[in-house]
Amino acid sequence: MIQSKVSLASHTSYRVGGPAEWYVAPKNLDEMQASLAWAAEQGLSATLLGGGSNLLISDQGLSGLVIGTRGLRHTHFDLATGQLHVAAGESLPRLAWKAARLGWQGLEWAVGIPGTVGGAVVMNAGAHGSSTAEILVQAEVLSRFGKLEVLTPKDLAYRYRTSNLQNSDRVVLQATFALQPGADPALVLADTTDQLRHRRSSQPYHLPSCGSVFRNPGPKPAGWLIEQAGLKGYQIGGAQVAERHANFIVNCGGATATEIFQLIRYVQEQVEQRWSFLLEPEVRIIGEFQHS
Repeated sequence: MIQSKVSLASHTSYRVGGPAEWYVAPKNLDEMQASLAWAAEQGLSATLLGGGSNLLISDQGLSGLVIGTRGLRHTHFDLATGQLHVAAGESLPRLAWKAARLGWQGLEWAVGIPGTVGGAVVMNAGAHGSSTAEILVQAEVLSRFGKLEVLTPKDLAYRYRTSNLQNSDRVVLQATFALQPGADPALVLADTTDQLRHRRSSQPYHLPSCGSVFRNPGPKPAGWLIEQAGLKGYQIGGAQVAERHANFIVNCGGATATEIFQLIRYVQEQVEQRWSFLLEPEVRIIGEFQHS
């Protein structure tokens, strides 16, 4: 059911953002096609919203139709092929635990990434030296005009934390991953637990954030550049550069999207002044923001 004026703050990991002009959460292909058709008939833009974990939405909200994909849910572990078929709305951490309990290897790295399968396919999500591109066999996507396509990693032109699905009008419906079944579940669970423990020991999980704010430029990671610029703990309103990891900006309580945006820009300015290098945001920033 399409609803009007739905707050988007509860749909993002930052817990900020204004309302959607229109919002819908389809649960299958037919409902997704109907939602896109409705937006086209009304002459409205369509914005996709997955887990909301790599996203900063303006305090003014979003015009047009916002389509939440978390309702697209199913998983199938095919033991004969070692392939996992999974819908775009499935949670990455939940999927990693499910695979581990079955003794399937290949998703241990995903346990600490608070996003969905669809977002992982679009962003080439990764951690600890592994990424979506390494395990993806194919992705089924739907164009704004209802055309279904099956795309391979080559079609997606994967690069570090990005693909050609970014800023496109195509919706990821489901993905097929190649994993390794047959391992001892206890060993895979132990490895998955270690991955999560390591991630939580080095990153601020106790406060709302979007994960890493900036792409790592190399040879030095973004967090190191920000820390060396003396910005750990720097705060604008309720938004703060995390003390535990400088490439995280956290919502300390009551932050607005504008404050987070202003802090992102401030960090960019300070790092550029010191290192003559402009950090590129990894977080997707959408809606209207005032550029100072």
